[in-house]
Amino acid sequence: MVQAKKSEAENAETINVGIVGHIDHGKTTLLQRLSGKWTDTHSEELKRGITIRLGYADVFIYEDHGKYNIEKKGRLVRHVSFVDSPGHEMLMATMLSGAAMIDAAILVVAANEGIKPQTREHLMALQAKKVKTIIVAQNKIDLVDQKQAEKNYQEIKDLLKGKFDNVLVIPTSAQQGANIDVLLKAICDIPSPERKLDGDPIFVVARSFDINRPGKKAVDLNGAVLGGALKQGKLKVGDEIELRPGKVIKESNQIKYKTISTKVRKLFRGSGEVSEMTPGGSMSIETELDMALGRADSLAGNVVSLSGKLPETTEKMRVKFSLFKEVYGLGGHENVSQIKPGETLMLSINTSITGGSVKRVKGDEMEIDLKIPVVPFKGDNMGIARNISGHWRLIGFGEIL
Repeated sequence: MVQAKKSEAENAETINVGIVGHIDHGKTTLLQRLSGKWTDTHSEELKRGITIRLGYADVFIYEDHGKYNIEKKGRLVRHVSFVDSPGHEMLMATMLSGAAMIDAAILVVAANEGIKPQTREHLMALQAKKVKTIIVAQNKIDLVDQKQAEKNYQEIKDLLKGKFDNVLVIPTSAQQGANIDVLLKAICDIPSPERKLDGDPIFVVARSFDINRPGKKAVDLNGAVLGGALKQGKLKVGDEIELRPGKVIKESNQIKYKTISTKVRKLFRGSGEVSEMTPGGSMSIETELDMALGRADSLAGNVVSLSGKLPETTEKMRVKFSLFKEVYGLGGHENVSQIKPGETLMLSINTSITGGSVKRVKGDEMEIDLKIPVVPFKGDNMGIARNISGHWRLIGFGEIL
């Protein structure tokens, strides 16, 4: 893939697009065609052939005489940050974290396999995270005849009816490279989302890293790096920032969370270094923190802002919720029963995942005690999951009151 210049990284219009769908329907291969990057880089992912962690790929899309490409031919149209979410049912929490950062989504459905449980569950997750714009890639179209392709197309339309209307369904073959240019054009046609540039910055952390290689000189070591998305405001190199709920500490046999303070050392949008960060695109912050603090996504789920600007963390919340009619992924359909006091739920808020015990339920509102504290922003939406037969299943969505 040709790397775009730094000026393009700073000036091009940016949109965050998630790649979602059932396992083995070709999401990661399709993303490789769209971006030129293979996002399954973790050793366990390569061994098992599935996406386990969130994958990222940044690309600049160009238009040349009506054809769309990533080879830097013609005029620059759009900068896209792709988020590749796992399709496996056991990794639903990771998928929800990815959905918290995207403006639109490509739902991948293999034409030879059709609608599967995680196809439905991922669609529900997009609803829960209030992602309103989707494109469907009807993938592996080369493996079916016309009759089966038409049947699968109608199944997709029936699935979307009443949830996402007027959705573009594009037949594709990731393996053969068919209709990739058409899909790139559809991505460029997605309306630009509104970006909130005023107000205090809010950066949600989905990944954290130690990017230093063995043998690096101490004087050249990089601080811990935070990967995620800026939801509002601006961040600049040199800003004093804090992370909440912070890092886990143990005091008197009790687990507590301590706010972390640091400074912005470098900022990146995709692979391009920038001096100032505004909303849009996958982003990373190099901090002055000890690199060991960021290893193995240990800071994922945190919220970042300027020092003193974040609300206090809370272990209690009031939530207004709405439940789906059915839960999927159980080998059949099962109606979603009402939430009851005393039950434990899993909540996905921004990029954080926490469990909670329901204390009270009144109508469509509940009070819940959290096991892991969160940074509360009134009106923030969340996914709500219930443990059914040993697996966390998405049952609805809600917002913080």
